Amino acid sequence: MISSGVPDLRIRTRNAMPVREGGDHVLYWMIASRRTRHNFGLERAIAWAKELDRPLVVLEALRCGYRWASDRLHRFVIDGMADNARRFAAAGALYHPYVEPADGAGKGLLGALAARACVVVTDDYPCFFLPRMVASAARQVPVRLEQVDSNGLLPVRAADRVFTTARSFRIFWQRVIGEHLAAPPAADPLGRARLRPAAPLPRALARRWPAASPALLGGDPAALAALPIDHAVPPVPRRGGPEAAGEVLARFVAERLPRYLDERDHPDAGAASGLSPYLHFGHLAAHEVFAAIARRERFRLDRLGRAGDGERRPSGSREGFWGMSPSAEAFLEQLVTWRELGFNAFALGAAEGDGPRLSWKRDPTDYESLPDWALATLKKHERDRRPRVYSIEALAAAATYDRIWNASQVELLREGRIHNYLRMLWGKKILEWSPTPRQALEVMVELNNRYALDGRDPNSYSGIFWVLGRYDRAWGPEREIFGTVRYMSSENTARKLHLKEYLARYAR
Repeated sequence: MISSGVPDLRIRTRNAMPVREGGDHVLYWMIASRRTRHNFGLERAIAWAKELDRPLVVLEALRCGYRWASDRLHRFVIDGMADNARRFAAAGALYHPYVEPADGAGKGLLGALAARACVVVTDDYPCFFLPRMVASAARQVPVRLEQVDSNGLLPVRAADRVFTTARSFRIFWQRVIGEHLAAPPAADPLGRARLRPAAPLPRALARRWPAASPALLGGDPAALAALPIDHAVPPVPRRGGPEAAGEVLARFVAERLPRYLDERDHPDAGAASGLSPYLHFGHLAAHEVFAAIARRERFRLDRLGRAGDGERRPSGSREGFWGMSPSAEAFLEQLVTWRELGFNAFALGAAEGDGPRLSWKRDPTDYESLPDWALATLKKHERDRRPRVYSIEALAAAATYDRIWNASQVELLREGRIHNYLRMLWGKKILEWSPTPRQALEVMVELNNRYALDGRDPNSYSGIFWVLGRYDRAWGPEREIFGTVRYMSSENTARKLHLKEYLARYAR
């Protein structure tokens, strides 16, 4: 076993094939951590390349046949490919950005590269179609296939059960986070890699599966329009990729973080981070976000969990654990507790061909995975009269009577996002306006995954299922339609939030 600096808990061997020491190269199959910085998977692949004295080949591929494939999602990923191409070229690695020109055209590419590889390293992302894809590849590649987890500050398999409340998960991660913070990924694993130069891909392989064209990588609309994807969902104004992610992170830490606690819920304040699309597509690492905040806050690992007088904070406390400012603590509650709680559910609750499901009824994307109390109260009120019922077409078009809800949907259509607080209201109103809770779930998933840049992600599924009671508790009084599931209204939202500029921008 090589010593790579990557914690063993983050590495899974997915087949019983050996490492082929006489192979031509080490292959890093980049499928989720689409970046060159703070990336345990890339770090592991580099370690193999140095141990075996072989070149590093990096395959970053983009299918066109996945569900919800669109100009919006493709453009964001391809922006990142352009950034990665520059970084890998400077480091001497052979990087192959492949964008499938037709459904199924990429079939065989991974096998062709793996056939000449010593070992294959890929990313461990527990959501969407990726677990099935990797499980299938593990059965087919002729060499060892390793999956490496770069999802969060906590390894997704640090826990041995699925947590059903934020507090129980917080108690757990606060107990173990110190040891994991002490073993971060290398900030720039390519920086001192000194990789052996790689030969170009064989001509026949490059001809059959050519790298993405300069026009496509450069943002040419015509090149994107030629792909067989959904052109009705256009790209958003913002650019994707690690370079843009770094700029957004820097602005957030310098300008928005100090007022995050007081202003994050107000759409007019513009205090939200804007980082979720970059985290979702792997253009930004949770470790990089944490490092930027820790530098600003002068964080010390030896003060973790202690108040200013040195006394330990109560277990599970949301405030004071990090020894940072209240705004930084509030943001890290979102980055660690809420974001990684979703990864916990997917990694252990819907393990694809990887052992038993632990402490979960079924796949966390299923309606029946809601807690028993939520299923019971929603069933009790399933036949309650709905004051209005909207079709998914009307909802997608933001054609309801509710001005605030319409504005949030327009923001989703234009920007690929919804303000954090309004996203909760957005889901609650869909529950109110749908014939059944199960249909409400289907509508939320469809609209979110089609239009949101951070859809198709464990964290966004957590938000959708929270609307229906996951990670929450029963609330009184019992109401029509909602039962004891938490209720939200546009009237209360209008009273609580600063919305004037937001409505001027998005309301029709």
